[in-house]
Amino acid sequence: MGDLLADLLWPGDHRAGEVFADSAFLEAMVAVEQGWLHALAEAGIAPERTSLAGLVAAGDIGALAEGAEAGGNPVMGLVALLRERSGSRWVHRGLTSQDVLDTALVLCLRTALDRVEESLAAQAATVAGLARTHRDSVMAGRTLTQHAVPITFGLKAAGWLAGLADAAVAVRRTHASLAVQAGGAAGTLAAVVELAGSAADPVTGAEGLVRSLAAGLDLQPGPSWHTRRTTFTTAGDALVGCADAWGRIAGDVALLSRPEIGELREVAGGGSSTMPHKANPVLSVLVRRHAIAAPPLAATLHVAAASYVDERPAGAWHAEWSTLRLLARRSVVAASQTTDLLAGLQVDTARMAATAAAAADDLHAEQRSMAELAGRDAAGDYLGATSELIDAALDHAASVWPDLATEQ
Repeated sequence: MGDLLADLLWPGDHRAGEVFADSAFLEAMVAVEQGWLHALAEAGIAPERTSLAGLVAAGDIGALAEGAEAGGNPVMGLVALLRERSGSRWVHRGLTSQDVLDTALVLCLRTALDRVEESLAAQAATVAGLARTHRDSVMAGRTLTQHAVPITFGLKAAGWLAGLADAAVAVRRTHASLAVQAGGAAGTLAAVVELAGSAADPVTGAEGLVRSLAAGLDLQPGPSWHTRRTTFTTAGDALVGCADAWGRIAGDVALLSRPEIGELREVAGGGSSTMPHKANPVLSVLVRRHAIAAPPLAATLHVAAASYVDERPAGAWHAEWSTLRLLARRSVVAASQTTDLLAGLQVDTARMAATAAAAADDLHAEQRSMAELAGRDAAGDYLGATSELIDAALDHAASVWPDLATEQ
């Protein structure tokens, strides 16, 4: 459990692999320290380029974790180890613990967002295919659990697709804005200016060093955000947007796979420990679990952000770390589970048509009342602008994933 490689209480956790594992976070912290050391050397401040590669490893995690309690974070112990093992007194000079920890969180977050983006693209391709294939597959539309008017399964899939596209836009926007954190003790870069002798020099000054660090880590440069936490609240909101989209899909699948409805089915349902006939929609259940649990994690990030005081806070910052890791890691898991759910989804169009036919009188009740109001006989399938709405969702998705346009 120390490296988050297994979690008996969150089935599917293994799907996230090393994302945000302790070893990945340690590697990210070292990458930040290495990037800063290189920036100092390139600016002629540190005497030479010192490599930190291989100086700390997974075997150090236990001691670093235990030692973190004394200083409130793991950076202090890491810096001591790196200075001792590298022999360089320039390690970490000009930075503060929050710079290293926040930037390492951003690096791990970026990996999680990459995985989520890949999953969203795969899901969109599958769902766009469902929307096209089932454009005319009539089924009963349901509102407040009851039969409403006819729809098609293609329209339902188009709704899923639009949700995935909206989520992908938010994730991409968040990904593109990820920025390095480098502000020093109180966000003023005072120590860096003292070392560099300049604040604004584009190469050897403090601003130049920050840009060099950002470029080395492939992050955006910018002013310190020690107490402006939109980097993490925005990421949390984007990931919860994904959970919303996935939860809606999983909810529909779980409901429509009920035996008395039987219009959808997971290709490989889960069994029961005692009932041999059961084929539970396990992936839908697990994805819905995440959709329920994710929003409170993002809320914690917002509460922490609103609780920041001074130039670096006590407690609010610390509350973010594991919260962000949990949300990001679980999002990767739910993304993978949703991809598998959709890839194996079985659609029973005959059952949909039979249910719609049996309920035809109720499903067309609104049509009869509208026709009477308009002074004409009710006729046709009463699908309204269904085809146009499907096209709009497909166009929206193609604006996010251009490859989808070529698959029409």
